[in-house]
Amino acid sequence: MDQRDGSLSTGHRGAGIPAHVAEVFGHGWAGTDVAARPVSGATWASERRAAVSARFPGERIVIPSGGLKVRSNDFDYAFRPHSAYVHLTAEQGTRAVPDSVLVFEPSGSGHQVTLFIRPRSPRGTGTDSTELHRDFRHGEFWVGRRRTLAETADALGIDTDHRDQVSRALGGRVPTRVVRGQDTLVDSLVPPSVSADGELLAFLSELRLVKDSWEIEQLDAAVRHTVAGFHDVIGELPHAMRAARGERWIEGTFNRRARLEGHGLGFETIAAAGAHACVLHWTRNDGPVRDGDLLLLDAGVEADSFYTGDVTRTLPVGGRFSDVQRRVYDLVFAAQSAGIAALRHGAPYSAFHDAATLVIAEGLDAWGLRPGGRHMTHEASLYRRYTVCGTGHMLGLDCHDCASARNETYAGGTLETGHVLTVEPGLYFQPDDLTVPEELRGIGVRIEDDFVVTADGALCLSSGLPRSADEVEAWMSAARG
Repeated sequence: MDQRDGSLSTGHRGAGIPAHVAEVFGHGWAGTDVAARPVSGATWASERRAAVSARFPGERIVIPSGGLKVRSNDFDYAFRPHSAYVHLTAEQGTRAVPDSVLVFEPSGSGHQVTLFIRPRSPRGTGTDSTELHRDFRHGEFWVGRRRTLAETADALGIDTDHRDQVSRALGGRVPTRVVRGQDTLVDSLVPPSVSADGELLAFLSELRLVKDSWEIEQLDAAVRHTVAGFHDVIGELPHAMRAARGERWIEGTFNRRARLEGHGLGFETIAAAGAHACVLHWTRNDGPVRDGDLLLLDAGVEADSFYTGDVTRTLPVGGRFSDVQRRVYDLVFAAQSAGIAALRHGAPYSAFHDAATLVIAEGLDAWGLRPGGRHMTHEASLYRRYTVCGTGHMLGLDCHDCASARNETYAGGTLETGHVLTVEPGLYFQPDDLTVPEELRGIGVRIEDDFVVTADGALCLSSGLPRSADEVEAWMSAARG
């Protein structure tokens, strides 16, 4: 790595470069501007912007992309724009530019939409041309070429202006709603309104509940890449078993696929072996992967369009389930199957969760594991000690998509054609739980698949992976030859 010091770079973005040195960068550059092709989702994003305009007539709407976050000193985390911004621009992967701001300005019966964005680093000898080589956050020498304003307008189908003009654009006495917490300048320019801003955020989440055909294509691709990552992991299990931190080998194997096929990960990979599978969001991934243990892998590839898959399989590391492992797995499989059967247009959103948890409750009760003892009523919620969380969630630009939607349109609503969601029941018997037999302690099982709700049921996007215990064992056997 460069040391980012000396005459061309310091922690102060190259302060103190002599004029005669800076002048060297001011000439001799070939013209490389191009006419950018429209991104694949631009037409769909235009329709979504029209829906926002229709919902908030006469009001200014401001949706920032968000900015870079410091990892340490002069290194930043990889940039990932706010999902509402992505949804309304269709911006792609590494093309996304930090600190961009999408502004809907009321005009006549609708809105004039402008994207305020940082353009390509300028060449020449002007005062702003030194960004090219001095600014390690935004300069082209440091982070690569951005589009020009004209190229961005061509690619996204949105009028563009320089980010520096945001302050001017947000002046005046226009009723304004803002997606807060993404851009400190924007937040400082517009007085907050908890109710108005909250209503905007809820609407933007609800706008993503029903996926259009382009979004479903993106999700299908993300899930297909995710499935490929699981197949990669099966092939790498022998290596993981030899590594001291075999969970890291599993994580790295899947993450390689995510970077190869998409923008990266939809969320941090959960590679939980043995009792670690009882920790729902185990991302430390620092444990061994031993023969005889179960490996719970929960992972998702985020496509270049930022849509993500989210799939879980629980695998017997040695290739075959023990009797007690299979008993737990089969109960979770039965619960997931019941949840899947409840997916259909017009059903209550809660129906798939209720169907899955009823199967688990009845199964555990049959095992004599009614929480609190036999004197307690047979109530599914009592079994939360062993299930912990819900049975699924919406999926899209976020792994847990549409999280700001109102309850009556999401968890308290009904399923609609075009909803995309996960079904992922699980059982988690903590290693120190004295309410369960010793043979169950330290076993965690989750099975998760991704579905598109259709008029007559649901389409499984992750059908490229086996689900039942017999199918999983056959898959692993075939992978090992």
